[in-house]
Amino acid sequence: MADGVPSIRKNDAGGTAVLGKTFLFFSAQYLPTMGGVERYTCQLAKRLIHDGHRVIVATSALKALPAWEIDADGIEIYRFPSFPLMHGRFPVLHPGRAFRRLARQLWSQEIDDCVINTYFYPLSIYAACQARKRSLPRLVINHGSAWLMTGSKPLVLAGALYERCAAWFCHRSCPDFYGVSEASVQWLTTFSITARGVITNAIDPEETRRSADAGKNWRECLHLPASAPVIAFVGRMIPEKGVDSLLAAMPRIRQAFPDCHLLMAGAGPLYDRYRLHTPDGVVLLGGQPYPDVLSLLRQADLFCLPTRSEGFACTVLEAAAVGCPILTTATGGSPQLLPDESYGIILKDMTPDTVADACIRALSDPGWRQTAGEKARRRLQECYTWDVALAQLYHAFGLDGQ
Repeated sequence: MADGVPSIRKNDAGGTAVLGKTFLFFSAQYLPTMGGVERYTCQLAKRLIHDGHRVIVATSALKALPAWEIDADGIEIYRFPSFPLMHGRFPVLHPGRAFRRLARQLWSQEIDDCVINTYFYPLSIYAACQARKRSLPRLVINHGSAWLMTGSKPLVLAGALYERCAAWFCHRSCPDFYGVSEASVQWLTTFSITARGVITNAIDPEETRRSADAGKNWRECLHLPASAPVIAFVGRMIPEKGVDSLLAAMPRIRQAFPDCHLLMAGAGPLYDRYRLHTPDGVVLLGGQPYPDVLSLLRQADLFCLPTRSEGFACTVLEAAAVGCPILTTATGGSPQLLPDESYGIILKDMTPDTVADACIRALSDPGWRQTAGEKARRRLQECYTWDVALAQLYHAFGLDGQ
């Protein structure tokens, strides 16, 4: 052991516990930060460990967490010093003595395969260059389907320029790119990158339903009548998720359904903006424990996510798992999960009028809601489980049958 980081794991008998291969995942953000990429990394890591492999996750440092640890699932985590730009959404590596020490420990491990989640973080570029330097089998998985930056034109242009440069640097060192959905694959053509295939985002349907059963009864907690329609939003409270549009749609929805409530679970900059000035019928729940988020989806009449950009939204998969009918935009993998309107509604855009019209139509048709929720649940079970994603990952590394 050096600097508090062992070079190998030990089992209870004192021998090495390394079975199969060692997979190294790079994810600029990781648990306990809750997001789609973070959960994607964690779930694939847990299943690889279940199959007898060793998994290391390299990520960005978080306050009060150690630079290295093995978590309860057996995942080894290296947290590199970083500057938490954009409220922590865009960590930038902080080079220095602590960074170099941790890097030496990481690269002293016997690594077989390297997975880089997303192409645009500085950590991703670093990972691609280092893996190439060591001739490691490596691939990049894209989780997006639109430009990162929104806002003023100069900001958007600067963001697009940076993103093009990041994609070029990553592709130069790591030619094998994949996407979590067909939309993610298609988006890579923006950078003249031809992806090799899909390693889908996924979910464990049974585990999701069990967790939803353990969550709170939201109608009871908020004293909502059993007959009151409930629309759920789950996600980061950021402009890209369509929060402004959904809130602006609520007055029209309440005209048609005066007792309708919109329950919004998630934290972010827009939470603080709207916390003291919410429209009638809107309840901002802030960040919530995972089982309570899932129970919200199970108890809601609709899940609405008028998002601008997704690779394949975890919340859409979670809503499908618990049978909650879905309204979302044609971003990421949603059109694959919801191939026609009998499975769910794909919004033509994210304007308040479009959102309001779709919500009113769905709330007016309980038969459609029941059928759509069940059809999406069955399609999820067939196509978007972690068994499917893991088989795709093995195939990408030429490890079919592992």
